Amino acid sequence: MPTLTREIREQLLTYDQEFQKLSLQHSEYEVRLRQISQSPYLNLEDLQQEATLKKLKLQVKDAMERHAAQRLHSPPAR
Repeated sequence: MPTLTREIREQLLTYDQEFQKLSLQHSEYEVRLRQISQSPYLNLEDLQQEATLKKLKLQVKDAMERHAAQRLHSPPAR
């Protein structure tokens, strides 16, 4: 699936609550991953959490792409 253009993403972030929710989740996973990566030493639990967060972040990104595609291909509301 192609990556969203900046313009489409901004419109969805402004007007689409579901997309806003997905974007917030994606950002939260990114923050948590950044926190883990800043640790000088990662134990097994950290590594497992990192792998889980990466998978969740990717799932949310895919959901955002699917949601955007549905919005782009659905007829406009009257």
